[in-house]
This record gives sequence, C-alpha cells and structure tokens, in this order.
Amino acid sequence: MLELKDVMYYYKSQKDKVILNHISYSFEEGKMYAVLGTSGSGKTTLLSLLAGLDVPVEGEIRMNGVNIMQKGLNGHRKENISLVFQNYNLIDYLTPVENVRLGGKEDAMGLLKSMGLDESQSRRNVMQLSGGQQQRVAIARALASNAPVLLADEPTGNLDEDTANEIIAIFSELAHEKNKCVIMVTHSKELAQKADVILTLKKGTVAATEDTVFGEKVRGALLEQVEGISATDDLKDKIMEEIQNK
Repeated sequence: MLELKDVMYYYKSQKDKVILNHISYSFEEGKMYAVLGTSGSGKTTLLSLLAGLDVPVEGEIRMNGVNIMQKGLNGHRKENISLVFQNYNLIDYLTPVENVRLGGKEDAMGLLKSMGLDESQSRRNVMQLSGGQQQRVAIARALASNAPVLLADEPTGNLDEDTANEIIAIFSELAHEKNKCVIMVTHSKELAQKADVILTLKKGTVAATEDTVFGEKVRGALLEQVEGISATDDLKDKIMEEIQNK
C-alpha cells in the first residue's frame, strides 16, 4: 500500500549526517504499526516523508505502486493521508465541530460522538477541553478526510496512561475494522506492543521488526502444548509464566 523504496535522507547543509539510510519497507492496509527509536533515529523524518511533507534525497515513496511525486505531494496528502500531531494543531478560536470540518466532508458531529465527545463538548471552544479530549478532536479531524492512511506523531505523548490506552484502542479499531493503515511514532515500548507490527529505527535504518500478532499466536500455541504435557501443575505454571514473559 504505502512503500519506502531505498529511501535516503539527509539535510542539504549536513550531508555527512544521514537521517535515513537506504530504507525499504512496505506498509499494509488493515494493520497498525508502531515506530520506535531514540531521539534522532529518524522517526519523525520517516513520517514526514510518508506524508509528503518532505521528499527523499534518494529513493521513492510509493502509494499503491506509484511514486507520490507523479501525483504531486499536495494530491497525495489530500487523497491518501490524514495526520495526528503530538501538539494537536487545533485552531484555538474554533469549536471542535468547526475544527473537524476543516479536515474534510465527513459528518463532523458524528465523528466527534464516535470519539466520545457529546454535543455540548463539541460546540464549546476547543481550548475548554482537556488534553485527552483535544486529542480526540484531532483524531476526528484526521478521519474527516476518509484517507486510507493515518499517520500519528507521538499522539499520546501529552496524555495520561488511561487516555493514552483509549487513543491506541481507537487506532487499533480504525486499522482492524475500518481497514486503514495506521502508522504511529512513539517512545513507549508498552504502547508499541499494542500495535500489529513494531519497527525499531536505529542510526537511520530499520534495526528490527516484530510482528506482535504472530508472536501472540506462537505464545498461544505453546501454552496449549504445555497444557497437554505430563508434568506437575507447579512445573506447568512455571513454563507458562516463562512463555508469557517472552
């Protein structure tokens, strides 16, 4: 669906400092991806390139097999991409409904209700909402475009743990029930485990990938096998604990 093809990126004024070093990777619809990495590993740059906010020095970004430069970056962003920013990027003098309407033609009030905001909250000034509510408005605005790809840059960085988990649950639902491709940059390894696939960036390359769905299937199969072995309950419990912690 959305693909990095041998992508290299560095700042023109600092050619010796490579941000992304010949990365190739394909993102699929119906999956939620988490991108991990330390500061400076290239996470935000990766998201910017996928969104068409910047262009690679070398290589291509492809959407359904076509270089996004052929359609034009504005066209790519308008038709294919919705963005959720860490600092929300809401218009502070507008209401949530008015903010969401800026994102596209979908039913703004309906989207806000699906995000857990009632009509009263949706019609007050957006700055009167809590941080978690503002992030929900930002997600609703992203969904108003009906784009197939949702990109989120540290979407839970300013939120408490409970609200962060709720936001990740919404992203997961969008991937699995709405068949969107959701790509989220995060520093949280715990939240990343809730994604279907984890990509870890290190020094401008994909240092590791983890298919969490496949991992859960493997653990489940191993636990079933342990149930059938001839051993004491204490030993079985210990083996099961070791499997769950892997």
